[in-house]
Amino acid sequence: MKYRQIGDLEVSALGLGCMGMTGVYGAGADKGEMIRLIHDAHDRGVTFFDTAEAYGPFANEALLGEALQPIRDKVVIATKFGFDIDLVTGARTGGTNSRPEHIKAVAEAALRRLKTDRIDLFYQHRVDLDVPIEDVAGAVKELIAEGKVKHFGLSEAGVQTIRRAHSVQPVAAVQSEYSLFWRGPEAGLLQLLEELGIGFVPFSPLGAGFLTGKIDENTTFEQGDFRNLVPRFSTEARRANMALVGVVRGVADRKGATPAQVALAWLLAQKPWIVPIPGTTKLHRLDENLGSIDLVLTAEDLAEIDAATSKIEVQGERLPKAVLKMTGH
Repeated sequence: MKYRQIGDLEVSALGLGCMGMTGVYGAGADKGEMIRLIHDAHDRGVTFFDTAEAYGPFANEALLGEALQPIRDKVVIATKFGFDIDLVTGARTGGTNSRPEHIKAVAEAALRRLKTDRIDLFYQHRVDLDVPIEDVAGAVKELIAEGKVKHFGLSEAGVQTIRRAHSVQPVAAVQSEYSLFWRGPEAGLLQLLEELGIGFVPFSPLGAGFLTGKIDENTTFEQGDFRNLVPRFSTEARRANMALVGVVRGVADRKGATPAQVALAWLLAQKPWIVPIPGTTKLHRLDENLGSIDLVLTAEDLAEIDAATSKIEVQGERLPKAVLKMTGH
């Protein structure tokens, strides 16, 4: 395994996004199997695990807490706050809630579910337009002073929001979508993170599975899979967007790799402080993803990918409209 720095944190070059283990892409997987998969990931050198109170709600944090308790001091756990979720029932309004008192209550609940005495990386899951980001950063700063949180993160935040937060409490990492399927962070975000020394954690680094080459216009997603609601995964958009997969597959065939490995290696090649967090519920996919760490894309490979993809206009919004409204861009 190779390791990278995000802020002051040293983590494996690829983390493991655990969201899909308890749903989102349809029904959740078997709990025992997911605990074994998390252990298998650690055995292979993965030290960075990503979850959130909203995944479930609560079920994902509880799963991760149980799985990682025996190896707690050998891993970095990232979780998130920021939605209006009842801390007892798990009922949610769908809105945001980053009031300082709520942040602190979420932290206490997360510590219990994660079976730990500290959260290594605590992200604001979505920007709350009703709470100044300085107040959010101040609340996390207090949690850090108490030793309950080690590092502060932001997810899907805009450039000015990040800058304002960082002035109150240094931001260790920003998590946003980034892949060959969505290159929005290249319009200012990556430059800011480099300026401030903040790590970047791309979620959906495989385009929610599209860049694996295993999805086409004929794919049917099971009931409950959020991709059924995403414009980019409409049948028409998938048909058009297969051109992007064709570019990745062409490089993969030449390199003796898979499309997923090329897509992840492309991300890793962008900056040394980028740590993607692909998710999976299958061991063979985990092994495939980890193979990207040792896949070297030359300057010529990267130039070829950029030249070819620059001619392709990806079709469809990356998220449903209601979700896009909650991003900080």
